[in-house]
Amino acid sequence: MDRDRIRQLLEDVSVGRTSVDSALRALKSLPYEDLGYAKIDTHRDLRCGFPEVIFCKGKTIEQITGIVTAFPHEDKFLMATKAERDVYETIRKVRSDTIYYEVAKIVLVGQPKPKRTEKMILVVSAGTSDIPVAEEAAVVAEVTGNRVDREYDIGVAGVHRLFENKEKLFKANVIVVVAGMDGALVSIVGGMVSCPIIAVPTSVGYGASFGGLAALLSMLNSCAPGVAVVNIDNGFGAGYLASIINKMGEPL
Repeated sequence: MDRDRIRQLLEDVSVGRTSVDSALRALKSLPYEDLGYAKIDTHRDLRCGFPEVIFCKGKTIEQITGIVTAFPHEDKFLMATKAERDVYETIRKVRSDTIYYEVAKIVLVGQPKPKRTEKMILVVSAGTSDIPVAEEAAVVAEVTGNRVDREYDIGVAGVHRLFENKEKLFKANVIVVVAGMDGALVSIVGGMVSCPIIAVPTSVGYGASFGGLAALLSMLNSCAPGVAVVNIDNGFGAGYLASIINKMGEPL
């Protein structure tokens, strides 16, 4: 992080050599902090309204700890995804204000953002085995300041369960549909509602599901309009996109 550049910008603002807006534009393009194995984008929250997220798979505990430590301690919000409990226990030693969402495999440092809208995101899963990915989407949407409802295990193998919960579908502003196997649930939901739908294929299923590829292709080929598809098991991406849609027209 270019601390000298930040100091200079603050001084320029204080003496009137530059405006606050000009300084903010400059801050948005400041360099990252280079740790060698990772380049920390410390200004992503300023640019995008959401800070950089640590994807834990493939990283060592030491690398994750180094990344967490590199973020300024005054930052009130930091998230790690696909995190096992040992990652949480390690991060908690660095930052005491740490929460672990075990089913979602999410570590949150700091406090969830306050809810600023009454519009509701609904997260549904086809089966119980899809819940971990569904919870990842739901938790991401919640901690970024959205009202979230859940309805799990309402897949097409017992479609009456879906229809009995149709009022929740009708009230939602955005719906996240999480399904493995054949991924068929999203097409049925898409034919019932007028709100945007974010489809999440999961790697749940027997051999011919090819680790979620069958569900992914089914969702991409859905004949229901208004459906967007994220990658296999990408609950984080679905929750993030749902949050953006749910807050359209509101300030960051």
